[in-house]
Order: sequence, then structure tokens, then C-alpha cells
Amino acid sequence: MFEDTRPAPLPASGGREAWHDFRVSHPGDLLGLLRQLRDGQVPVQLSGPDGHSLTSCLWSLDDQRQRLNFTIDGERPHLPAMIEADELVAVAYLESVKLQFDLTNLVIVRGSGSSALQASWPREMYRFQRRSAYRVRTLERSSPTAHLRHPALPDMLLSLRVIDVSIGGCALFVTHDVPPLEPGTRITKVRIELDADTRFDVGLQLQHVTAIQPGNRGVRIGCEWVRLSPSAERVLQRYIDQTQKRRRMLAMD
Repeated sequence: MFEDTRPAPLPASGGREAWHDFRVSHPGDLLGLLRQLRDGQVPVQLSGPDGHSLTSCLWSLDDQRQRLNFTIDGERPHLPAMIEADELVAVAYLESVKLQFDLTNLVIVRGSGSSALQASWPREMYRFQRRSAYRVRTLERSSPTAHLRHPALPDMLLSLRVIDVSIGGCALFVTHDVPPLEPGTRITKVRIELDADTRFDVGLQLQHVTAIQPGNRGVRIGCEWVRLSPSAERVLQRYIDQTQKRRRMLAMD
């Protein structure tokens, strides 16, 4: 489950290499994905660096001139500032896949009763699997931990083991000696530390409590991320991908 209210561009320079496994840059592959967006009239969220955003659809492709055309409301008050910035991030979903790409060289084309937003053909696109396919168990040797205050006892600091994670949430192990954490509770400030390179702050919505095994003397609490920032999502996505690879390698040994 994603909350992409203000997606941020992926880092420029060498930082983008961390996302090599998710990159689509072959012209034929790009064209195929863009056609799916156009033919399905898939909603595309366009967000500017100032935080303003709008929802559009890809109306037409001009692969000869390498231009995209999006349907827009030409009277949107923040549209001129978004166009002037000449830097938008587009996010769309094709079933279980999230697509993200940058748009530049922006131009508004006005016609009789309608308007379109033109942009240059993207040179690359990033393709991420959505939540259902990417839930992974954490690696215990990295001591994955969630640090938070008990919502009913603010003076009580908790450090709970993170059992598994996805791009939409996580599961926490709560020992028997911790006062109950009730489903439906929202915790606004949580520090997640999955390993030395994966640390971020986020909110949690407690969803459900499940007994694990009598010998474990504790319960599993399923949680949903609340206001997961774009930068935290990128770090988390990378962790999930690397953890999947490590577990496959361990299974082959």
C-alpha cells in the first residue's frame, strides 16, 4: 500500500546506481510501458518540487518527436509554477507494479475547450513491485528494531524486534511483559533501524495482533506505515530487494 502524495525524484549522480535493478531504459520496454498507461487511461500523479501535484492521464505518445501529452485542467492555480519549475515526477500503477519517471521540457498546449501538458520522452523509468509480492523476513543478525513510546504509557520506551517488512508496513514482536498494544492505535513517531544502512522515522497504524507460539511468550503485531516519506521508501525498497537476494543465496547453500 503506497501513499505517494509527494513523490521525490530519485537522486542524481552516483546515487542512482543503487536503483539499477529497478531501472527500465531500453527504448522498446519504455514504449511498451507508456502504451499501457495510455491505452488503459491509467491515472498518473504529477508532482513538482514545491509539493504541488495533480492527477492526469497520458493522452497520446509521439515517439517520432519523443514527446508525451497528458490531459490536464489548464485552470489549475498552481499549474504555472509547476510548469516553470520544469521538473515533475510522474507516478502510476499497473496492477501490482508502481512506475516512477521524471518529466522535463514542459509545455502547456491550449485548444478549444481543453488543454494538454507536453513533456519530453523519459530516458528511463523505475519499476517497483507493490506490497503483496515484497514482504520479507528481516535478518536477525542485523538486530532489526523499532524504537517507540508506548501509546498508553508515554514514559515507557520500547525497542521491539521487526519480524518482517514490506513497502506498506511491518510486523513487530511484542514480548509478554509489555502492556498490550491495541489494534487501531496510531503511533506518530517511530524510529526504524533494520541494519546499519536502513534507518528512518515513520508513523505506525497498529492493525492486528496474532499469537505466534506458546514458547515465544509474545505476540506478532501487524502494522501499516503512516506518512512514509519518499526517501524512506527508497531506502526500504532497497533493503527489501537486498534481503530477498540474500535469503535466496542462503537457500542455495
